Amino acid sequence: MDISHIINELGEDRSLYFNAVAPPIVQASNFVFDSFEDLRKAFEDEDSAYLYSRGKNPTIEILRKKLAALDGAEDALVFNSGASAIFASVLANVKSGDHIISVDKPYSWAWRMFDRMLPRFGVTTTYIDGTDIGNFRNALRPETAIIYMESPNSNTFELQDLQAVASLAKERGIITIVDNSYSSPLHQKPISLGIDMVLQSATKYLGGHSDTVAGVLTGKKDMLNKIFNEQLLNNGSIISPFNAWLILRGLRTLPVRLEHIGKTTEKVIAFLKSHPKIERVIFPFDSDFPQLELAKKQMTGACGLFTIVLKADSHHAIERFTYSLKHFLVAVSWGGHESLILPQAAGLAPEDFDPINERHRMARVYIGLEDADFLIRDFEQALAVL
Repeated sequence: MDISHIINELGEDRSLYFNAVAPPIVQASNFVFDSFEDLRKAFEDEDSAYLYSRGKNPTIEILRKKLAALDGAEDALVFNSGASAIFASVLANVKSGDHIISVDKPYSWAWRMFDRMLPRFGVTTTYIDGTDIGNFRNALRPETAIIYMESPNSNTFELQDLQAVASLAKERGIITIVDNSYSSPLHQKPISLGIDMVLQSATKYLGGHSDTVAGVLTGKKDMLNKIFNEQLLNNGSIISPFNAWLILRGLRTLPVRLEHIGKTTEKVIAFLKSHPKIERVIFPFDSDFPQLELAKKQMTGACGLFTIVLKADSHHAIERFTYSLKHFLVAVSWGGHESLILPQAAGLAPEDFDPINERHRMARVYIGLEDADFLIRDFEQALAVL
């Protein structure tokens, strides 16, 4: 299906809403029924009719159709955060006594679920270096129910061979889940590689304006229907109609934004790699990236998120450099119009900083919609004080 059709037309029937160009925000909590029969059917399957906006809503339905098509999936669910999508996808597929294999150092809220919440219910997790398919094999147990991945992750960008892991999991009836927030559906389609469920933070590139929080989960219809009925409805973790509308707005410009960000990122990285105060740059499509061939095999590109390792000998030096930047905001997340920086040292007390530890000198950079020369000049003047 053509991406232009998906983002501009799919799921939109303008004759239903006064031929308005943009779909409306259906800010309604519940819906009227004309017969007992229709109401009874809605009670039996809440995803088959508009009953109550805790579950299904017309604005959200348009977004679901577009997101499923972008991922090449049968269906999509939209949650009020990426963390909700992670929680629902995992909780739907484990029971007491089950085992999960997860890539090492997953997103913090996935890690907290694996380490703090699920053990209370008898579910255990093994963390592995996901860059080697052998580590997945070695971690398998008879009770393994889920393999959880992030490819690439959002700090040092390690990848997993998604096709190989999917093949291994299918032989044993294990569910595979991958966080695709880094790549977005434009640069990677894990379902086409055999992955069962794909999740992403719609807060990032899909929304694109740093003004909404949401999560997406895509996969087969029967699995998503199970999650809709057992997790989403019970947890009340549906996105609001207004936030769904904001993401619909963001999708309109997704290809244009990502193309511009990608080109700008290439220029900024080229400058940083040549600078004497940058030890190295970590980016999946950089010529020095150790998994470059795998990145090219399963991704069509990388966008605006990368990490720099600064040549700095103190916590203070990194803080001074960071706040010398005039056009990079110091903040978490990414995917919006604004450029960001997030130094690892910000999470350390000054006395705990170790200049020998490369991670302490890392800073994650996100390139927004500004021009490349504008951002390069900013880096140039800030690095001068480092």
